[in-house]
Amino acid sequence: MEVRTEPVLPQGSRLVMKTRGDRWFHPNTGGAEAERLLLSKGQHGSFLARPSKSRPGGFTLSVRRHDEVTHIKIQNTGDYYDLYGGEKFATLAELVQHYTGQRGGLLRERGGAPVELWHPLSCQDPTSERWYHGHLSGKEAEKLLMQKGRPGSFLVRESQSKPGDFVLSVLTQQLDRADRQARVTHVMIHFQPDGKYDVGGGERFDTLGDLVECYRKNPLVERSGTVVHLQQPLKTTRISATSIESRVRELNEAMDASEKAKQGFWEEFEMLQQQECRLLYPRKEGQRLENKPKNRYKNILPFDTTRVILRDVEDSVPGADYINANYIRQAVDPTSFQSDLEEKPGHGPGKVYIATQGCLPTTAAAFWAMVHQENTRVIVMTTREVERGRNKCFRYWPELHGSQEYGRLRVCNVAEHQAQGYCVRELQVWRADQEESPRTVAHCQYFGWPDHGVPAEPAGVLGFLDEVNRAQSGMPGAGPMVVHCSAGIGRTGTIIVIDILVDVIRSQGLDCDIDVPKTIQHVRRQRSGMVQTEAQYKFVYLALQRYIRGEQLRLREQHPGGLRPRVREPAAPLAVRAPSARAPIGAGANARRREPSKPMREGGSPARPALAFLQRTVFRTVQTGAQPRALRGWGAGVPGLPLRPSLTRSARPEMVREV
Repeated sequence: MEVRTEPVLPQGSRLVMKTRGDRWFHPNTGGAEAERLLLSKGQHGSFLARPSKSRPGGFTLSVRRHDEVTHIKIQNTGDYYDLYGGEKFATLAELVQHYTGQRGGLLRERGGAPVELWHPLSCQDPTSERWYHGHLSGKEAEKLLMQKGRPGSFLVRESQSKPGDFVLSVLTQQLDRADRQARVTHVMIHFQPDGKYDVGGGERFDTLGDLVECYRKNPLVERSGTVVHLQQPLKTTRISATSIESRVRELNEAMDASEKAKQGFWEEFEMLQQQECRLLYPRKEGQRLENKPKNRYKNILPFDTTRVILRDVEDSVPGADYINANYIRQAVDPTSFQSDLEEKPGHGPGKVYIATQGCLPTTAAAFWAMVHQENTRVIVMTTREVERGRNKCFRYWPELHGSQEYGRLRVCNVAEHQAQGYCVRELQVWRADQEESPRTVAHCQYFGWPDHGVPAEPAGVLGFLDEVNRAQSGMPGAGPMVVHCSAGIGRTGTIIVIDILVDVIRSQGLDCDIDVPKTIQHVRRQRSGMVQTEAQYKFVYLALQRYIRGEQLRLREQHPGGLRPRVREPAAPLAVRAPSARAPIGAGANARRREPSKPMREGGSPARPALAFLQRTVFRTVQTGAQPRALRGWGAGVPGLPLRPSLTRSARPEMVREV
């Protein structure tokens, strides 16, 4: 039986939007179904690609433009892809990448109206099995299997060379002749027009799951005689945001009858913990003799690669530039396996946080020096000063209406507001030895985290984070948000990871992909130990589940009956504009980012903001006068399928290793 193999593209040729992969390709969708999907689930600028029903081998790009849908023909000559004119591309993915994310559009109708591609509309995965990894290149599959798998590990992924087909990647027991490493074999899985799956001959299957189960029982055999065993699946952690309910339900199930106490959350978290040793970077600065007293816990130290370095200090004082704090940058790609593996930790685009420990009496001045240096306008504190009789954080701010100097900086507590489960303080900060306008800093302290474990429900944390982000966005030009608990890794890591993933969903929509373990790995590359316990790990999932429920309810309330399709085919061929500097796919989603939705209480009713003025702007910085004054408008708050019959003989596909 001859099997077509999937060619591996050169490193760096993965040009598709990483955060959603190639899921904008809908292999079984016709024109009418594309219109229904775009008008019911999309927005202006949403698009999908699909096979052409009228031109075999060709494709169609369907784009929503306000409440209409435009269909654009894509030519596939066998040598290249194009739009019957304009630039030519080697793959469909490169063509889509080229025309996506351009304000004003590279595409225009003959009449001049732009056709903008902003938001890929994801296709539902062909299976919910966790061995299905979706959009993953051959190189990435090999890297993933060799790092996390063992002989017999396998996964299924989308074909990059032929949209609509799939690839079975298997780590074999054979060693590569060149580097003596375990060899990965890639087998092409064809999706036929009648909806069946096969590997180029032999039996045909109704589902991918049926195909995989068959070849787990009846191993594939290479022409060379090598037997390819599918022994254990390499499970993916990437999910579509809308499938969070099924993933949480699956992770809540016991692994097997003998280990009822060990759920899927335990399994995922343990795998994450096993990767921790690969994420260790030097921590020499925190181990220096002069810096040891500045660490609340002697073994919880910042990575040198991402530590915050205090600049305005005395060079003659050893360790004067040290503070136990790290920059945490939001992952550019929170779902890709390559997720910044080669990128220097803490550097690159995206939202920035500073994760730090709770202050000691001797480090309060350095803390405020860091806040001032980084132009931080929001501080998030997730602990009380004392818990269970133990000091967790030194009180580094003055009493209400009081002021105090910390090193060169004076801090004044202008106002406080107690909300349900948290407190927001308005602090004014300025250099005591210089004439400068006071800076307003919002100090947001969350009281609802218990001494041990995690909050009983995530709605309070989500509402708190919504207010925190309103404060941050209400002060243009604000620097990184400072987040701390006591050690600066457990609650701090949990809060940061939740905020990162909620931010991804908010900016890209409910159709996006999210990956909790890879996001945690990303932040752990920048500060060790972030998200400390299995309970905290599970709480991240539960918070995302609660947020997505609220968003789905909000969308249903906004569009209870959906939209009636109004389809508009272009009257004339599209004109292709001259190319300009292209923004990466996904830029449009960020450029047209929605305002954060209101926090939702259990049951779906929106919670009123704790601070009324946060709906407009959080704080107005006092521009004149040496002494800060209370601001006006300080608002009053309110509190499986059966197996196929066994084959009589092993299938013998011809498999050639990717090069």
